[in-house]
Amino acid sequence: MLPRTRHLDAVSGLLARHPIVAILGARQVGKSTLARQVAAGWPGPVTFLDLETPGDLARLADPMLGLRILTGLVVVDEVQQRPDLFPVLRVLADRPGAPARFLILGSASPRLVKGVSESLAGRVAFHDLGGFAIDEAGADALERLWIRGGFPRSFLAGSDADSAEWRRDFVRTVLERDLPDLGLGVPPATLRRFWTMLAHRHAQVWNASELGRAFGVSHHAVGRYLDLLMGTFLARRLPPWFENVEKRQVKAPKVYLADSGLVHTLLNLETRADVTGHPVCGATWEGFVLDAVLRRLGARADEAYFWATHSGAELDLLVVRGNRRLGFEIKRTTAPRLTPSMRTALADLHLESLVVVHAGEHDFLLAERVRAVPVHALETSLTPL
Repeated sequence: MLPRTRHLDAVSGLLARHPIVAILGARQVGKSTLARQVAAGWPGPVTFLDLETPGDLARLADPMLGLRILTGLVVVDEVQQRPDLFPVLRVLADRPGAPARFLILGSASPRLVKGVSESLAGRVAFHDLGGFAIDEAGADALERLWIRGGFPRSFLAGSDADSAEWRRDFVRTVLERDLPDLGLGVPPATLRRFWTMLAHRHAQVWNASELGRAFGVSHHAVGRYLDLLMGTFLARRLPPWFENVEKRQVKAPKVYLADSGLVHTLLNLETRADVTGHPVCGATWEGFVLDAVLRRLGARADEAYFWATHSGAELDLLVVRGNRRLGFEIKRTTAPRLTPSMRTALADLHLESLVVVHAGEHDFLLAERVRAVPVHALETSLTPL
């Protein structure tokens, strides 16, 4: 396992300030490993409880009785399996002297966030965990990270074939076990078809009516399917930015699958040659780089947008924080150039700067306020917000 120092420091810092910390992320993304790394540096007693283990479930048959005697750091894995724990955690977090800190891990947000919002408001801090980032994998492994995705076991597999096999098994497990265990009531075959259709439409503007017609269901149904994938951290919705300017603007979101490796698996693309020879290549590269930029900036979901007009001007990513507006264009080319669309975005959106992230080697200025940055240099060329 590669070191995840940034996440380790962040979670340890949150535990020093909050009685309960929740690590949220997809299955197999490394939440349990990160929790064990946090526990290794904990100065007092540590207790691990995995709610997919019968023995640990038995210990929590009476949650108050099972948890109130514990001190130090208490780690509860797959907490979405037991939403009835949240009211108990609220009571325990309010005890004088805080005899225990709770680190809860969840791979499905709907129940978890609902339970937290109802029971643990003001007592819990969140930390989102994704797959490996460029700084963790290393710039020399950039192409491998893009092709295989950031799930640790996929990225670290001994070969492309082993990585693809792991991802196929992951998809099957999510569809046949994880989603049904949450009581979501959608047949695995239906969600498989929908997930694959999303892979074909990766990085495109969401059109629920069109997708529903192609899928043979209502637009409400496909919207619910998308919510399921987003709720298990397997898809991302990037909202449009629109304001009162003269041009007619696109007002539907873009949708991305959260991991480039899963896009490739759903489309049966196993090697770099398979991916680069497929029409989805540019889109999956865009999603991969967009995720890398957002991670480097530390931008929240409510700070990230795309922008497009019906006349053809567009911007892949707009990050808005306070009065700052930062634009990003993503190009899978070694020779990026300034385009009329970029000029329009600079003027209409009043951008502080526009960064063109490209696949080449050099960092250089394209124009005033426009800079070309190679993707391998994002960690050194971009400053967190």
